[in-house]
Amino acid sequence: MFRRATQLHVASSLFRHPAAVPSRHYSFQVFRDVPPLRKLRRGLLLSNRTVGLVPTMGALHDGHLSLIRQAASENTDVFVSIFVNPTQFGVNEDLSSYPRTWDADVAKLEQLNDELKGDGNGRITAILAPTVKTMYPTLPPTSEIDGDGSFVIITPISKKLEGASRPVFFRGVATVCMKLFNIVGAERVYFGQKDVQQTVVIKRMVKDFHIDTEVKIGPTMREADGLAMSSRNVYLGTRRRNVGLVLFRALKAAESEYQSGKLARKDILGPANDITRHVLTEQQSLSPSERAKFEVDYISLADPDTLEEVETVDPAKGAILSGAIKMAPLEVTNAGEDCGLGDGKVPVRLIDNLILQPVG
Repeated sequence: MFRRATQLHVASSLFRHPAAVPSRHYSFQVFRDVPPLRKLRRGLLLSNRTVGLVPTMGALHDGHLSLIRQAASENTDVFVSIFVNPTQFGVNEDLSSYPRTWDADVAKLEQLNDELKGDGNGRITAILAPTVKTMYPTLPPTSEIDGDGSFVIITPISKKLEGASRPVFFRGVATVCMKLFNIVGAERVYFGQKDVQQTVVIKRMVKDFHIDTEVKIGPTMREADGLAMSSRNVYLGTRRRNVGLVLFRALKAAESEYQSGKLARKDILGPANDITRHVLTEQQSLSPSERAKFEVDYISLADPDTLEEVETVDPAKGAILSGAIKMAPLEVTNAGEDCGLGDGKVPVRLIDNLILQPVG
């Protein structure tokens, strides 16, 4: 009861006291509410202009910017949403710790608009930065599994993989995306391949509810060392970042087995599991001031349409190879050490995937 009461207090506070958008002139319009954005959208529609929507939770990085570039190349106008959606955070997940970087975000979008201005593509026309009250007008949002509210639930795919560990996550994602799609009415919406299960859920939702928008998937953007870009990477610091690369290394080892002709699950995932076990053993042998402990949540080999685990890959369909690890907070930090935002105290969930392409 205490947890629920605390959660509702925080949600109600967000509900009543939304942060204000700084007042200044942008090259795009910033909207906090729905009617004025829809007025702009109707005008664009009557002018035969097309809109590409890029949904984000802010803390923008090059992965987001690559999606915006893709949207600008395929539409006359790009709408970017910036909204930290409370309903996709579970009761044991700290919504308040998610990075909120409005000034840095709009600076990146302004710079990108300058870049887009000279290449003949579309540009960022609108930012939708709604309040919680705008997005959830009837009830304060809840993250309780059986909580009240108007939700979109896509099963069984939302219960697998990430959904098994985060039972309300995809309910929150599908719900907020349905709201954004209804508000904007974009011809196309853009998501990154890194959140592969999310793309499957959204595609299923669009198909099942006859939503008139095309779902476009951009490739996973990576750092030079292979780490998939994520807004949460700022919490890692050097030590946890180096160890966290084990997930990418494991998936690449599994991909190599498939590319060499292996189709059986045990043959493909065997090397991946060997790598994670070796690194985990290695870290456990170190002192607390040297190690970065982690837990493997899953390494998956799944059907690309249903996300059902497969024992043998159908070469005509390929498969989705994905995984998740949980980086624990650092036990001991050292003077002068780069521990990331939050001084190494924030647990970080890393997800990644590789698409095993059909053969022949």
